[in-house]
Amino acid sequence: MQLLTFLSIPVLLLSIPIYYLTFSPEIFFVFDPEALHNLTLPAIRAHGNNTAAIVSSIVSSLSTTHPVHVNLDEEWVFNNAGGAMGAMYIIHASLTEYLVIFGTALGTEGHSGRHTANDYFMILVGEELAYAPVGKGIYEPERYPPGTVNLMRRGQVKQYKMEEKCFALEYARGWIPGMLAFGFADTFTSTLDFYTLWRTVWITGREMVGNLMIGKI
Repeated sequence: MQLLTFLSIPVLLLSIPIYYLTFSPEIFFVFDPEALHNLTLPAIRAHGNNTAAIVSSIVSSLSTTHPVHVNLDEEWVFNNAGGAMGAMYIIHASLTEYLVIFGTALGTEGHSGRHTANDYFMILVGEELAYAPVGKGIYEPERYPPGTVNLMRRGQVKQYKMEEKCFALEYARGWIPGMLAFGFADTFTSTLDFYTLWRTVWITGREMVGNLMIGKI
């Protein structure tokens, strides 16, 4: 009993800041989901299916509005999570926010994960399909073409599919470290691609520490 009491103290002390950051007040955030969505729309209209031009336009705008919080090195890494495979470019990572370009040139399908943050999936090119059997009579997929947003609130889960080429600007706000296990698990249970895991951890950690050093939680 004394051991359980002793162990419960650090768990309790750690859970308080985690709970607070999971339900983070606005003061922790430097990005706004509506502003990010509005940023994608003119880029999509101007560049159509030219993914590289769309991404360049978005990152260029972000480098102007958020110069110290944006990673300008377009470092792409594979991402295997929930059975789906794609690639991502980490634009921003901190304890309470992440912003990435995620997608695939071939198509993929998988489990969204059940996360500790709200996730805004803003389609840039292609189409995402999603399905969640909530309630009765749900027999058709949700469809998200370019310019739309698939919002998954904290704790929600969906099956998702990109039938062909599809890329999105993905923004999450909440307790980001709580999402990392989902992103890393497939390395140990399926791919055994430890080099990609190392690169992902290095880039994510570098960005999180860098943001902490300038006061961004």
